[in-house]
Amino acid sequence: MTGRLYRFDWFIFSAITVLLVLSCVFIYSADYRNDHAVGGLMGRQIVWVLVGLGCYAAAAAFDYRKLNSLHWWIYLAGVLSLVLVLFLGMSVYGAHRWFSFGSMTVQPSEFAKLAVIFTLAAWLGDPATDAERFKTFLMAFLLAGIPFLLIAVEPDLGSAMVILPIVLLLLFCAGVPLRPLLTLIGAGGVALLILVIWLLFFPDSCPLLTDYQKSRILVYLNVNQDPLGTGWNKLQSQIAVGSGGLFGKGYLKGTQNILGFLPRTVAPTDFIYSVVAEETGFAGSSLLLVLYTTVVVRCMHTAVIARDTFGRLLSAGIGVLIFSHVFVNIAMTIGLMPITGVPLPLMSYGGTFMVSIMTALGLVQSVYLRRRI
Repeated sequence: MTGRLYRFDWFIFSAITVLLVLSCVFIYSADYRNDHAVGGLMGRQIVWVLVGLGCYAAAAAFDYRKLNSLHWWIYLAGVLSLVLVLFLGMSVYGAHRWFSFGSMTVQPSEFAKLAVIFTLAAWLGDPATDAERFKTFLMAFLLAGIPFLLIAVEPDLGSAMVILPIVLLLLFCAGVPLRPLLTLIGAGGVALLILVIWLLFFPDSCPLLTDYQKSRILVYLNVNQDPLGTGWNKLQSQIAVGSGGLFGKGYLKGTQNILGFLPRTVAPTDFIYSVVAEETGFAGSSLLLVLYTTVVVRCMHTAVIARDTFGRLLSAGIGVLIFSHVFVNIAMTIGLMPITGVPLPLMSYGGTFMVSIMTALGLVQSVYLRRRI
């Protein structure tokens, strides 16, 4: 027991713990209106944090190598849950993303992303898989493509897009030649450019996207097109972040948040970074980035020192999953990307994402603990 604690990665655990504490502190702020009007979100978030810590401890104690023989079952369970949610899931504004169990909801796409990482790590890490064959390249995208399409159909294109950098990094780490990866990235960039041009000039005939998704992209390109409607969240978030200045307006003193300009329905979830930036300014936002950098760097460090290829790919995949969420979430709150509804890991209010991310980070700790065994 003492030896295992000695091998424990205290750097990543310390960064995670600080982020969890900050999450509860700023969710209280996002839920605060005055001393007599504070909701119960912080209390529920504390429960989810404790559940997440339990999952983290269980995953760290679990020998990650056992997942290697279970990955196909995990993948099938992930795909099946995505199919079922389309037919049996709760409908909210036309989207079918959640299962409802009384007062609790579960979003299967968060676990499906982990299933993709487990499966690709196990399959690409298998000595029988030749990373240099084109068939490997196609098979990896087929495995990731099925969950991607099912999530996109919900529709939740933001969550689906997070799968793409995971696949690319795992293929790169597995030894797939760089040329097809760069070709694919280039083709994706060209396709995105064509889509944007089409959307600008012929929005009514633009394929693949729903009207809601089209309006979000058009508002991203020109917020003045609908500043009081679709563009409201983006505009208010940018004002909140910008008005924080160097050291912020002070805890519980963020006017964009407290006065409700930053909508109360999204401030504790997708826009929790805007609350932090308004109340703590550039200094607090930078601290948040340092903590996330620590988490991602320790995931990648674990990948480098892992004793087997499965552990290496597993840690790298989880590292890029967290990086993608942080990058997309912060970029959308400051106006660098369209609003996509991607939550901020360990900070945003919500149970499913907290449990899935803490389980994933627990598995990284499991790889770290067993690096010499």
